[in-house]
Formats: sequence, C-alpha cells, structure tokens
Amino acid sequence: MTQEKYKHRENFKYQLIIKKMLNMLLMYSPEKEIIYRDKVRLTYRDLYERINRLANGLNDLGVVQGDTVAVFEYDSHRYLECFFAIPMMGAILQPMNYKLLPDQIVFTLNHVKAKVIMVNSELLPMIEGIKSKLKPVQKIILISEDGKTHEGSCSVDTEYEDMLKNAASVYDFPDFDENTKATTFYTKGTIGLPKRVHFTHRQLVVYTFAVMTMLGAFYNFDRFTSGNDVYMPLTPMFHVHAWGLPYLATLLGTKQVYPGKYESEMILKLIIKEGVTFSHCDPMIIKMLVANPVIGSVDLSKWKVMIGDAGFPKELAEAAMKLKIDICTGHGMSETYPLMSVVLLKEHMMNWEEDRQTGDRCSDSGLGRNGG
Repeated sequence: MTQEKYKHRENFKYQLIIKKMLNMLLMYSPEKEIIYRDKVRLTYRDLYERINRLANGLNDLGVVQGDTVAVFEYDSHRYLECFFAIPMMGAILQPMNYKLLPDQIVFTLNHVKAKVIMVNSELLPMIEGIKSKLKPVQKIILISEDGKTHEGSCSVDTEYEDMLKNAASVYDFPDFDENTKATTFYTKGTIGLPKRVHFTHRQLVVYTFAVMTMLGAFYNFDRFTSGNDVYMPLTPMFHVHAWGLPYLATLLGTKQVYPGKYESEMILKLIIKEGVTFSHCDPMIIKMLVANPVIGSVDLSKWKVMIGDAGFPKELAEAAMKLKIDICTGHGMSETYPLMSVVLLKEHMMNWEEDRQTGDRCSDSGLGRNGG
C-alpha cells in the first residue's frame, strides 16, 4: 500500500549523456571564442551549429548509432566538434594516434570496425599506403589543411568543410542510455598490439565533473575557471582525449585555443596573442619551448602547465620555473581517463640551490614521477 502511495515520487532518471554538457553554452557563453592557430575564430554559437552540421553530414554518409568514426587530425576546432557530434548522435568516436606504425594502425582500425575515417590532408599519405587492408572502412572524409587538395591514389568521399556547408544546421540529437559506448581509445602498443579502452557517456560526464571539482574547488596553482582562464591543450587530442580537458573547457564555456601541429613558434605566438593561461603537456613540449631562441623575451608568468605522460627531469623543471611558468604534474593512466591526482611543489621544495647542496632529487618532490 505504501509503495503504491509514493510511486509517483520515483527518482527522475536523468541520463548523463554528452549532449547535456552543451545545455548552458548558448545561455551563458555564446560569444566566447574558440581559436585554431592564426586561421579560424569561432564563437560557441558557431561551434554549436557546426556540431549539428557535422552530425547531419555524417548521417548523410550513412553513419548510424553504433558505427565507429575514426579521426586522424591535429589539435583543432574540428577535433572538438568530433568530440561532441559523433557520440551525441549515438556513434562511437575513435581518436587515432597517427604516430603508430602502419601495421598498428591497420590493426586498430580493423579491430574497432571503423566505418568512416576523417583524415587531415597532411596525414592522408599514411592512409593511402594501407587502404587496401582496411576492410571495414566505407567512407573517407578529407580535412583540407591550408586548402590542400587531394592528389593521391586514395579516393575520398567528401571534404570536411564542404560536408558541413551542405548539411542542415539543426540535428535532433537523441536521448539514450547513459551507459552507451561513446568513445574508444587504444594504448601506444609499446608491448604487443595496441590495447583498447572504451568510455561510456556516463563515464565521460562523471569524469568531467570530477576534474572540474579537482581543478576548481581549491584556490591553488591548478585552479581552472570559466571566466578568467584561456585553455590550450598541448597533449594530443588522440591521447586519452587530451586528458578530457576539452570537455571540461567546453562545459565551462572557457575560451579555447587549438595549436594544430605542435610548433614552438606557433605555440608561443598563441600564448602571447590569446592570453593562454592553462595547458597540459608531456615534458618534451616544455623542452621544445625552452630551446626556442625567443623564449627569453616571452612573458610566461600567467601560464599554468600540468605535466604528465613521463617523468619531468629536474633540470627541465628548473628551466621552466626560471621562465616563471607555474608547473605541477598530473598522474593517472588510460583506464582512469586518465587524471587521478595532481602533485604540487610546496614552498620548502622551491629552493633549487639548497637541493643541489643536499643532493635531493626532483623526484622527491613528486615532479619526477611518471604522470598520466
């Protein structure tokens, strides 16, 4: 009797799916910008329309729920659009590590049963060499970089911007179970073949809110907020979805900057021009920037950088801190998507000269540990 009386009070089953993370953008951040190198400037209003057009374009090519779309692309606004449009239509996003060996790429694409490939024109030659071995692939979408046309032997079905231009601007993104697979990701294959990890809509949404709490709840180095920060990923978007930070930046309506191919001069130019305040990368990016001859004339004092993916040598950490870059390390692994913890230097760890005299190593402060 009691159960019947309160039946109408059952919990509302609010599905945690990726499209819900876009609900507030047009209300609170419609004019915030998303920048690609020195080539493209979009507002969040533009981004939302392009996400709709991308979904319609893929649908016109025959992509349906459950199909896998693989993406070979540099860090860009287009990649961000794929992060949302593909899983939001019920398909599965497969970010591709274009640095893998050809046989590993063939294995990955066949194993994940990729139906469609999107590929930057600069990366198309690697597809041409293996196309005959890609059994599930039915369509290839060319992402034209710098207006480069396709002149190779591999036939393409459409060009990315042409597809968006010809597609409808509104797509009715469906609701579905939050445990639906949204993305897949393969490890680097350093031991044997690449190993697959997949993430559901619920996992991606919960992770995004968890990292928002980690980076926003406490007033310390790594504070990441919607109003004051400018975000630029320097971890490839194919690598565990750039640690999931593009989802967080979009949820918050933060200004975002995408550098494309990693080139030190372009990265420094964007940091200065766009006022970048928050990035994440592996130590090699810091090493590349520190080696740039103009680095001494660049003000990096407002740039916060989370280091991961490899140990951060003491000498490199010291060089970064001399440039007044705020640094910390992030730790995790692919299966945790990937960030589990952040290690900060305490005040008593800042005296590098004292460390030299006592023989202390950077790893004692946490900076030398392997990051996610």
